[in-house]
Amino acid sequence: MSEVLQVYTATDSREAAQRLAQGAVRARLAAGGQIIGPVESLFWHEGTFGTGQEWQVVLKASRGQYQELESYLKAHHEWANPEIIALPVIAGSEPYLAWVRGITARTDEPQRE
Repeated sequence: MSEVLQVYTATDSREAAQRLAQGAVRARLAAGGQIIGPVESLFWHEGTFGTGQEWQVVLKASRGQYQELESYLKAHHEWANPEIIALPVIAGSEPYLAWVRGITARTDEPQRE
């Protein structure tokens, strides 16, 4: 198993998804991200069944940065209890996995605009 994760969260707008993904990638908490949406969601919230459109954020991260990435997402998410889950990448192209590990290992380098 690699040390690479795919970290998921969801928001209620494309703009919020872009802010979360861009902030995480600029901070090198994730090597890259994708925004998917809108997607139709069905859920229970505070005892009520609901539906709605959401935008899914998928971040490519390393296991060593996960706690900091989770903290970032919680601090910058608009929801009080957002979905934040991490799934391990069990196999992948070694150059790609090395890229993810390399980008997220260099959090002390200056950010480029």
